[in-house]
Amino acid sequence: MKKLILIIGVGALITSCNIKKEEKGEMPEVDVDVMADAGELPEYDVNWADVDVGTTTKTVNVPKVVVVMEEEEVEVPFIDFDMPEGDSTEIEERTIMAEAEVTGTEHNLDIRKIYASGNKLFVVSELTSTDTSIDDKTMRVSDQVVLNAPELDVKYYIVGERPDNMFNSKYEYVSDMSEIDNEMKDYKVIYEK
Repeated sequence: MKKLILIIGVGALITSCNIKKEEKGEMPEVDVDVMADAGELPEYDVNWADVDVGTTTKTVNVPKVVVVMEEEEVEVPFIDFDMPEGDSTEIEERTIMAEAEVTGTEHNLDIRKIYASGNKLFVVSELTSTDTSIDDKTMRVSDQVVLNAPELDVKYYIVGERPDNMFNSKYEYVSDMSEIDNEMKDYKVIYEK
């Protein structure tokens, strides 16, 4: 098998170039008393094919790794607002959700407290890293609470380090839970985990 490949390789080498003898050669003349006339080797002009190296654009299948979110039934906290008698404010079921996109390691995101004041809610979540690596993949984590309540203005805080991602810019990140507790000391806690 190796001989066949060698023969094919030599044949390809010979047929891929054009060899033309330019001048006749002659062997040097040698005198016995160690005197010699300089000889001349034959000259050859070798014309190889022109080779251009570059790039071209092709459509190819490239494997991509995606972290898939799956739906499954889980227990979700439920908060029911009882409006004062005679208040005709419309109550509707609403989902309060906090989300973050993370890379590097898996994270957990948990809604820890919900504060209320008038028609405003302040949702405080905590983002914590685990030891499980996800390499360079992106993972979205979330937590939610269902409210049976009137239309409310909601502001979100996340305690933890803000991941480098545009998705995470819609929440206000703080470094410590005590920052929020001090700011919200006059508000009513309606949910705590």
